[in-house]
Amino acid sequence: MSFFKKIFSSEKKETLDKGLEKSKTSFFTKLNKAVAGKSKVDDDVLDNLEEVLVTSDVGVNTTLKIIERIEERVSRDKYLGTSELNQILREEIAGLLSETNSGEDTEFSIPSNKKPYVIMVVGVNGVGKTTTIGKLAYQFKKQGLKVVLGAADTFRAAAIDQLQVWADRVDVPIVKQSMGSDPASVAFDTLQSAVNQDADVVIIDTAGRLHNKVNLMNELTKVKRVMQKVVDDTPNDVLLVLDGSTGQNAFEQAKQFTAATEVSSLAVTKLDGTAKGGVVIGISDQFQIPVKYIGVGEGIEDLQVFNKYEFVDSFFK
Repeated sequence: MSFFKKIFSSEKKETLDKGLEKSKTSFFTKLNKAVAGKSKVDDDVLDNLEEVLVTSDVGVNTTLKIIERIEERVSRDKYLGTSELNQILREEIAGLLSETNSGEDTEFSIPSNKKPYVIMVVGVNGVGKTTTIGKLAYQFKKQGLKVVLGAADTFRAAAIDQLQVWADRVDVPIVKQSMGSDPASVAFDTLQSAVNQDADVVIIDTAGRLHNKVNLMNELTKVKRVMQKVVDDTPNDVLLVLDGSTGQNAFEQAKQFTAATEVSSLAVTKLDGTAKGGVVIGISDQFQIPVKYIGVGEGIEDLQVFNKYEFVDSFFK
């Protein structure tokens, strides 16, 4: 299969390789144990491989799909050596991910026919939501786009302050009110301001509370409804931010948020500090929602567009 060709610049690829280092090391340590003393891929090796994938946070359903694909190859090719397993895994996981509409992009981009392009960002507190918004604003501004931020997470004063710090750092305008204000009112003002400034991109931060899903659902629905009074068909993208280092908990959050609102894309953060990078493969496959961005470091340039081929290539390098 010709999935793997050079897409990223060497600098970007190096950042990705480094960001996935812990996940890769952990995975290959387990994989080497799983095939120790075996020369061919047999039932024992497949059983062990299943355990390796599940404990690497790929998720049970996605793991079963991968094992099934490898079983098909084993029965087709009759004799597959364990030395080929790494390459087979790369190909089958890339093949699986290529069946989703996730991870085709190579650059930060927005559709040219939507102006302003409105991104509403959701996710629980502590997942790196505000940092992701700041880094996104930086990337879009770098492309010459005019960006406006909206601080609609009015539940915590710290969230408003943190977004202000990013707005100052990236040098983009921010619309905010005091803590406890109506989030929908902030979203309305943000869109109004963006239209007046002829902005290209609007990024709205929202509150990350999951303890009462009904309240969250009502709040997000209201924010959407009020935004549509200013610009029809908004938001154009509902981006759910997940902390990759929480592994299976990220799956649970994805489940909760997709039940509470129509999530259209995902960002998975903090992959550099964890051995749970396999979670990106599972989430991308299970939710059939595009993973758009991944966080592979703390630097402002370390939010990357998720490209499944580069990701799998780095993971199995």
